[in-house]
Parts: sequence; C-alpha cells; structure tokens
Amino acid sequence: MTTESPRWFKSSFSENGGQCIEVAANLVGSLGVVPLRDSKNPSGPVLNASAASFASFVAGVKAGEFDAV
Repeated sequence: MTTESPRWFKSSFSENGGQCIEVAANLVGSLGVVPLRDSKNPSGPVLNASAASFASFVAGVKAGEFDAV
C-alpha cells in the first residue's frame, strides 16, 4: 500500500473559463491508476482511470476524436 499523495495538475492550455480536469499522473507507477477530478471542485469526487484507459483518452484527444463534443 502506498502513502503517496496525488500531485494534481492541469494543462497549461486550460485557461478557458474553468472547464478543466486535473490529473495526478504520479500514481501510475505505484497504483496503476490516473486519478482525475473537476478543477472547479477539488474536494469533490475522484475518478480513477487505468493507465491504459487514460492513455487511450489522451490519444483520442490529440487525434481530434472529441472535437465535435
């Protein structure tokens, strides 16, 4: 069991009025997950995505798969 705390960050491109998520990629090695949360509600719920799922999501964003959303 790890006692490492999430180190939250958001993209430097996220200055669009608060429609952002924060991620804590530092837990991939110890827990195999990437925690995500709403940057407007840091004490709210956290979604733990597997490293593979998060990598697929990022690849989809870079490929423009979510541009119409």
